[in-house]
Amino acid sequence: MEADSNSSSGSFVLLGISDHPQLEMVFFVVIFSSYLVTLVGNSTIILLSRLDARLHTPMYFFLSNLSSLDLAFTTSSVPQMLKNLWGPDKTISYGGCVTQLYVFLWLGATEAILLLVMAFDRYIAVCRPLHYMSVMNPRLCWLLAALSWLGGLGNSVIQSTFTLQLPFCGHRRVDNFLCEVPAMIKLACGDTSLNEAVLNGVCTFFTAVPLSIILMSYSFVAQAVMKMRSAEGRRKAFNTCLSHLLVVFLFYGSAIYGYLLPAKSSNQDQGKFISLFYSVVAPTANPLIYSLRNKEVKGALGRLLGRGREGG
Repeated sequence: MEADSNSSSGSFVLLGISDHPQLEMVFFVVIFSSYLVTLVGNSTIILLSRLDARLHTPMYFFLSNLSSLDLAFTTSSVPQMLKNLWGPDKTISYGGCVTQLYVFLWLGATEAILLLVMAFDRYIAVCRPLHYMSVMNPRLCWLLAALSWLGGLGNSVIQSTFTLQLPFCGHRRVDNFLCEVPAMIKLACGDTSLNEAVLNGVCTFFTAVPLSIILMSYSFVAQAVMKMRSAEGRRKAFNTCLSHLLVVFLFYGSAIYGYLLPAKSSNQDQGKFISLFYSVVAPTANPLIYSLRNKEVKGALGRLLGRGREGG
């Protein structure tokens, strides 16, 4: 007799790319390599932001928050992905699936808010440089960071609770690499119109709205940069803002495509690879984008390595 789909004693099957078993080892190597880069890159940014006094600024405070978030974001899903790609067992326990759903939604929404906060930081730095340190004081920075994490948690509670109320079909086979809302909605055998409405409403609030505000703020930033008399100042502001914009488009572009398309009608193969993109590729790219385009980060790394060689 089949267990009740809502029973905690059951489990789910994460299909991933099990229909193409010859590709599983390729995906395992790529995802494992990306995960290592994510761990090393984001840990390095956190370490540099803590150890180098020149990086004790609001910008690097928020960047270290983003790196911490990316570390947790990938760790909430990648180990399970690697386990499922390594062997024939594709199952994830009911509790594991629920935990993954809550954590993934929490951290994803937190990143959406945090990127908006970082855009605000860049707006003040470029458009109000004389008031930057008084506006972006430590108290406000901690408050904005806390609001980002708490806002993301609120999103997770709303979406996860609605999703877990669905009557899941007996086979419990999730056609994705991880337990996330669009794939879980496809699994349901009842009416999902309310869930899709909640998904679209919440995701519009956490993606389309922040993205619109970010783009609007950067139009003012671009105007301010063009008015700068110093070519070096323009170049530095441009590089910093471009790095942030690249991260913004990587995250919001994939999130909007993955979450705001109609959950029942979107192509599932495209959906699962989009989820793979924002859960694996984007967190890997973020530290690379910020470090490769940022002289301050490269300088801090050089100083840290130099001290290490001297100590040795």
